[in-house]
Amino acid sequence: MKQKYYITTPIYYPSANFHIGHCYTTIIADAIARYKRMKGFDVCFQTGTDEHGQKIENKAKEAGVSPKEYVDEIVQNAKDLWKSLQISYDKFIRTTDEFHEKAVQKIFLKLYEQGDIYKGEYKGLYCTPCESFWTETQLIDGKCPDCGRDVHEIKEEAYFLKLSKYQDRLVDYIESHPEFIQPESRKKEMINNFIRPGLEDLCVSRTSFSWGIPVSFDPKHVVYVWLDALTNYITSLGYLSDNDEEFQKYWPADLHLVGKEIVRFHTIVWPIVLMALNLPLPKQVFGHGWLVIDGGKISKSLGNYKDPREYIEEYGVDAVRYFVLREVSFGNDGTFSIDALISRTNADLANTLGNLVNRTISMAHKYFSGTIVNKNQQELIDKELLQMITSLSLTVDEKMNHLRVSEALEEIFEVLKRSNKYIDETTPWILAKDDSKKDRLETILYTLLESIRVCATLLEPFIPSTSKEIFKQLNVEEHQDTFLANVTYIVQEPKVLFARIEKK
Repeated sequence: MKQKYYITTPIYYPSANFHIGHCYTTIIADAIARYKRMKGFDVCFQTGTDEHGQKIENKAKEAGVSPKEYVDEIVQNAKDLWKSLQISYDKFIRTTDEFHEKAVQKIFLKLYEQGDIYKGEYKGLYCTPCESFWTETQLIDGKCPDCGRDVHEIKEEAYFLKLSKYQDRLVDYIESHPEFIQPESRKKEMINNFIRPGLEDLCVSRTSFSWGIPVSFDPKHVVYVWLDALTNYITSLGYLSDNDEEFQKYWPADLHLVGKEIVRFHTIVWPIVLMALNLPLPKQVFGHGWLVIDGGKISKSLGNYKDPREYIEEYGVDAVRYFVLREVSFGNDGTFSIDALISRTNADLANTLGNLVNRTISMAHKYFSGTIVNKNQQELIDKELLQMITSLSLTVDEKMNHLRVSEALEEIFEVLKRSNKYIDETTPWILAKDDSKKDRLETILYTLLESIRVCATLLEPFIPSTSKEIFKQLNVEEHQDTFLANVTYIVQEPKVLFARIEKK
């Protein structure tokens, strides 16, 4: 039986204006999901859209349509974007899906009936764009600490979730499960800045607007958008439905990938909800950094973004995917720029990978009419490259198991660089002049083709279109990620994988 792997991204606020920062989490999650599938796991990869809340209601009013009409029109934009980035999700949930709304109502009622939710009055500070409640001490210069915009005071009847009841239990869990919050800096931030100072009970309903899931037993209240949104990870699997087979199969999640600005919801509110429901917690929440431009967060309000499809159209989907995955040390902030994208594409994809594939296949045609078999004429000079090829799969696996995605790619490209150097060291063009060296020459080309095949196999989760094209040129269906000694290559004509991009 296959080992299960459930990976999620946050569900996104539906927008007509996605930027590259929105894509960062999803591209990485897709690479991890594809990698796990390649390794034989039964993967469930989920993303979706978070469609309730006051800011959606306000936007719909501005547009002169109902909230549902508003979100219906723009949710397709997210799906189109993920398609253009070749995101291989298994589930796409909308919080307006009927099954989700019914399950959220059941969860709210369950928590209320067991005393973990109670009725009271809320008076405090609220950031509408972030859908976040804040205390005075958490503000920065009187503004929302996440987006820097104004907060406003609200006072209304509300239901509250007893976060304080579970504070000690949450701390014990975090400290006894060191992998639960990663990277380590996020764990320290949550414990020191949010949990240990004392958790206040969380307002989990609103009455000042109506676009949300009604509380079933008190319909003038709608469920607070974060309680609604966080539960998507289990409602999509059929929790509290007539068929919970997928929930029994995939929960708990192996990995929640989230941006650092929402780690506190996923490592404080969400675990407490699960504890109150007597459900296991996700195995890991990883809070990654931001992609930034000119030292600042990419933001619609700052106007420093372009639609990612513009980058895809100009530079290709795999160039965009590769840059995001390779350039940033996962967990830290990274800088996105056109110059950096072009430099990384030229250096790695055009020069290292593309040049190796083109040179090797061209020589196979020139010297052997495209047919290469292993003549087993290895020499000492081959030893280092063969060792690198042989050990690459285990090295990449170790990196990916610790979510060091950029380092995994670095390891693959070290083999590709070494393969280019191997060509220079073995000088096939000189060997081709001596008929007595034909078997040695064919062994060299076979070694290079195997290096390319193994690297293309391991690159498939990251740059799938490029790997597919390499397999086509190699004319092979054998996608094992280890060196094979008896493949017969009948290669196709070489085609340029990545043309060098000239900076404008």
